[in-house]
Amino acid sequence: MESERLKNGVENVDLCAPVVYISRSETFSACHRLHSPLLSDEENRNIFGKCNNVNGHGHNYKVEVILKGKVDPVTGMVLNLVDLKQYINKGVMDVLDHKNIDKDVPYFKSRVSTAENIAVFIWSQLKKLLPEGLLYEVKLYETEKNGYLHIYIYIYIYTGYILPSLS
Repeated sequence: MESERLKNGVENVDLCAPVVYISRSETFSACHRLHSPLLSDEENRNIFGKCNNVNGHGHNYKVEVILKGKVDPVTGMVLNLVDLKQYINKGVMDVLDHKNIDKDVPYFKSRVSTAENIAVFIWSQLKKLLPEGLLYEVKLYETEKNGYLHIYIYIYIYTGYILPSLS
């Protein structure tokens, strides 16, 4: 009986459903200062250079959120992109866009606001909001111009990554 149900039922369709990746990108502007309270002022200047400026500096970040899941046989979607936009707005844009990351985001009161830590923060924010098991990857691009030099910081955080406590 069970095998007949699997042969003809939704479970059979689900087992055969292809895995699909969907993504959405957003840009946000924010300022911060790279400074560790665990280092002396001189050490901070040596490590972070001009990014340690006491007045801070800003970036136009690009974040790309990638989901991985099976296509729902009823809706034909992994997740409605309108919903994904709302999750990104709530977890990323409302929290980081046009903010001083160090002063306006409690998570960074005790952490250096590096691109790596910002990506971990974004991952954590979205993980709490999105349906279980869909979040696959977060890419954060931080672009600085210095003459003709363009620096792109590419951060990948996969579902297997063990996050430190964010409280």
